[in-house]
Amino acid sequence: MSSETAKPACVQAELVSALAIGALSAEEASTTEAHVRVCALCGEDLESMRAVVGTFAAWPVDLLQPAPSLWNRLVQRMGKGSVESLGPAPSTNEPDWDEVASGLSCKLLATDTENARVSMLVRLLPGAEYPPHTRAGVEELHLLGGELWIDDRKLLPGDYNRAESGTAAKRVWSETGCTCVLITSINGRLTGVSMRHFRAQPASDA
Repeated sequence: MSSETAKPACVQAELVSALAIGALSAEEASTTEAHVRVCALCGEDLESMRAVVGTFAAWPVDLLQPAPSLWNRLVQRMGKGSVESLGPAPSTNEPDWDEVASGLSCKLLATDTENARVSMLVRLLPGAEYPPHTRAGVEELHLLGGELWIDDRKLLPGDYNRAESGTAAKRVWSETGCTCVLITSINGRLTGVSMRHFRAQPASDA
């Protein structure tokens, strides 16, 4: 891009970035917001940055959580004298991903044994397919990231799909890979996937 067509940068650009991620004090935020109201350039930048920051909540938590090995390497690089002050690596107590089919992993969130329902995160690798299945109960799916096809319907991040009991899905797949929240019946029939290990989980509020 030539210097004649390049968009000039505002001297407040750095503060606008900090405002978008909530990194300013209340006083700084108030001052920067006042500037944004009169600066069209910063107003456009703030709007686009907030759109990006707004997608962070939809990212899978395990991708945002640093691995324990990273914490340990950080402690080592800081030196022995800093180890005691930092303490042990934080524990997330997150359930593990369970690979239930090729390219398909699930992470159990809650089991409602009284109503025979289960809530879980489901992750498909690029090109993976969710097995054909008949729904034994109402199935609710919230797509967090990636793209997902359910028969002839394409879901994008933030989309919701509800399917009634007794209906069938012939093909569920993702070209890009995806992560979703799935709330469904424990008694559903999934070709090639056993749901028995979900029945064995302790009951919790779903």
